[in-house]
Amino acid sequence: MLRLTPILLALLYGLAVYRFSAWRTARELDRRSTALADPHIDRLTRRMAESLDLPRIRVHIYEISPINGLAAPDGRIFITRGFYEKYTSGQVSAEEMASVIAHELGHVALGHGRRRMIDFSGQNALRTALAMLVNRFLPGLGNHVAGFLTILLAARLSRTDEFEADAYATALLIRSGIGAGAQKSLLEKLPSLTGSTGASPAWLLSHPKPDARIRAIEENERRWLG
Repeated sequence: MLRLTPILLALLYGLAVYRFSAWRTARELDRRSTALADPHIDRLTRRMAESLDLPRIRVHIYEISPINGLAAPDGRIFITRGFYEKYTSGQVSAEEMASVIAHELGHVALGHGRRRMIDFSGQNALRTALAMLVNRFLPGLGNHVAGFLTILLAARLSRTDEFEADAYATALLIRSGIGAGAQKSLLEKLPSLTGSTGASPAWLLSHPKPDARIRAIEENERRWLG
């Protein structure tokens, strides 16, 4: 039992840290966000809401400049101001913005927020266990090796979530009559919008590379549309 104590403490610590982070994120979003009010995007979100049998889909603008969409731990959907400005400048279409919203809805519907809480806690416990094991054979290197391995695991799990959210978005966009074309076109232009060079190794990325995501979307289209 004494051998397991550090692992159990790491598990509880990871859970506490995640919950505190979620609470802090929610407060930050409350403080720096406003309701999105755009008639063209609203028209598309209403079509998606009808497909999901929901009264409406509420979207907020998070007042930061990086280009991103996010699903808060409490299920709210946000588009950053930087992303919205790409839309108002004509670089991103309303349909492409709708594809981002559909993707974030996928994270909510598929329970990725809850899964990440469990994953984060489990990874913290795994890091502790691996460090203890590696230190038996390579004293002093356990924390470094365990940290690197858990980074790889976290990146892989995150990429899986992204593919799942993409598939959900594709299905929703098709069902709503919007189609997945805008989802693919946005992914094609995403590197230029964000200034990403794509130089990092794929196995270290938390998001799959755009071309891999597009191939997965096209495969789903072939299976679902025939």
